[in-house]
Amino acid sequence: MTDVQSKQDTAFFGQPFALANLFGVEMWERFSFYGMQGILIYYLYYSTADGGLGISEASATSIVGAYGGTVYLSTILGAWIADRLLGSERTLFYSAVMIMFGHIALAVLPGFLGVGVGLVLVAFGSGGLKANATSLVGDLYDEKDNRRDAGFSIFYMGINLGAFIGPLLTGLAWDTAGFHAGFGIAAVGMALGLIQYTIGRKHLHGIGAVPSNPLPASERLRWGGIAVVAIVVIALLSVFGAITASNMSDIVVGVTVVAAVGYFALILSSKRITQIERRRVISFIPMFIASAAFWSLYQQQFTTVPLIANSSLDRNLFGWDFPPNWVQSINPIFIIIFAGVFAAVWTKLGDRQPSTPLKFAAGVFIMGLAFLAFVPSLAGSSMPLLALVGILLMFTLAELFLSPVGLSLSTKLAPENFHTQMVALFFLSVALGSAMAGTLAGYYDEDNPDPFFYSVGGASIAVAVLLLAVTPWIKKMMSGVR
Repeated sequence: MTDVQSKQDTAFFGQPFALANLFGVEMWERFSFYGMQGILIYYLYYSTADGGLGISEASATSIVGAYGGTVYLSTILGAWIADRLLGSERTLFYSAVMIMFGHIALAVLPGFLGVGVGLVLVAFGSGGLKANATSLVGDLYDEKDNRRDAGFSIFYMGINLGAFIGPLLTGLAWDTAGFHAGFGIAAVGMALGLIQYTIGRKHLHGIGAVPSNPLPASERLRWGGIAVVAIVVIALLSVFGAITASNMSDIVVGVTVVAAVGYFALILSSKRITQIERRRVISFIPMFIASAAFWSLYQQQFTTVPLIANSSLDRNLFGWDFPPNWVQSINPIFIIIFAGVFAAVWTKLGDRQPSTPLKFAAGVFIMGLAFLAFVPSLAGSSMPLLALVGILLMFTLAELFLSPVGLSLSTKLAPENFHTQMVALFFLSVALGSAMAGTLAGYYDEDNPDPFFYSVGGASIAVAVLLLAVTPWIKKMMSGVR
């Protein structure tokens, strides 16, 4: 699709019609992803008598954090395959197939076999789908198209529509028929998404059909060997006890830091980028750090918050205690309500809207305030449901300032020859934050929670203030990109 065609195509709420298909597949992928993840932590630490696997809460949060981090860490692989081998569109399709089989494995395979096979397939499939769906959305617009941020906000609304419905249905299935029924619902959702995307592929009109930087045939054997060695090393580390449930999130944090540093070095040292492109990549570094800090708090929704929901939250709803994973649908419903509002505001303001660094600083600051709000909310014998709803509303506002804007920014700052891989760099910040969420959750003490919330909330506010201080330098280095 050419820039002229993109500007003329306004069939989907003023956006290119191809956005509708990407909106749909991402919605169903998030339905399955959040539906499964909503019950995963309980499946891990509930006793075997209650249908779970009976491991400790600390090990369960570490696994969930490591899994979340691996999902976003694997965007590197998905981006590399897209840019060097298959193109974004085919990589997205095959990733969706992998995700579906991962959820099927969780639903039908017993115990840790199902967890191992299922989480690996879902993690790597989700990484491939997320990086490439975002890249394809970015390809619908030219660099100066003011619809871009609004389009990403609409795309983000689709993500959260799936994230809202998924935990509700998997929670009901878990409550009535057990954990594996809940995992089965997630598998059905991903199958529906795959069918919908297959039918609508033609509307992309060739976008992402070919790799932007094809890998020479002479190098394929070498890279295949590297992949095999990596798999063997990970397997051996697991067999000999170097990788355990309790240290898994720490390992993913370390791997992600190394990957991020290496990726920035690779792009910045490349002879295939211009001086302006290099300046733009450098400008992304402080926002990468701020994004990682944000996600380390935000992803506590899947580590610390589920523990609170299960043990401290008043879940009585008209005389019925609803499943604890239902609290994970609170944030998505707020996103559905407010994503359109934010999109309309950014569209209305146009060139007068706040710069991206200011949006990032606002998101990180609000996230810190949300964690400080846990302190008075947990002061009583039980946490009122309305208190958690209010805190998750703050999560929502923070997320809308940072996450869809960050996705958009990564496509705007991307060098031409590292297009999808620049999107992967943004997801690396999410990977780092997600893995850190699992590590940080290990410091949460149910009997004395205040130090935990004071520490992480205060640190987030400090990061926001520092980002605000360096915003003028960042804007200069962005070289005209807002």
